Amino acid sequence: MLLFAGVLWPNARRPDGVVTKGRDLVKMTESEVTEFLESSKKVQVATVNPDGSPHLTTLFYVVRDGQVAFWTYARSQKIKNLQRDARITCLVESGEDYFELRGVSIGGTARLVTDEAEVREIGTAVASAMVDGADLGDIGRDEVERQVVKRVAVVVEPSRVASWDHSKMLAPLID
Repeated sequence: MLLFAGVLWPNARRPDGVVTKGRDLVKMTESEVTEFLESSKKVQVATVNPDGSPHLTTLFYVVRDGQVAFWTYARSQKIKNLQRDARITCLVESGEDYFELRGVSIGGTARLVTDEAEVREIGTAVASAMVDGADLGDIGRDEVERQVVKRVAVVVEPSRVASWDHSKMLAPLID
């Protein structure tokens, strides 16, 4: 039995007979994680400050070759932190009510991208995602180009992924 929201819930038995408990009830499948990440725009990014405290920001991102990628100013605190300590954690989440909460937390190593062509490619993809894939037009492309020399792209190389979808708690459970 699982105590949740003041109610004792029976363990769920999958069709293959395996009894799932707790976190297993809400974990997303690999395809659900991919779909969720590809349908979202904003990521919360945590890096480590020099004093060991977390530095947390929110950025727009894209999924590129199965990895979270974003760009930011080369002089930003997050880039200074990542140059010193490449550890990074990213959170993409959604939902307002408890049973709507969904999220993916990705921990790993940041690969800093300084090659202008690759920064441009990632920056263009992020800018396009910010406007739901609409054509950036000449003005948008010119702005991306102007920003390329000031920015660094970051590709998150994951070492651990955790996910949850609380709507799965509402699915019928089999005793």
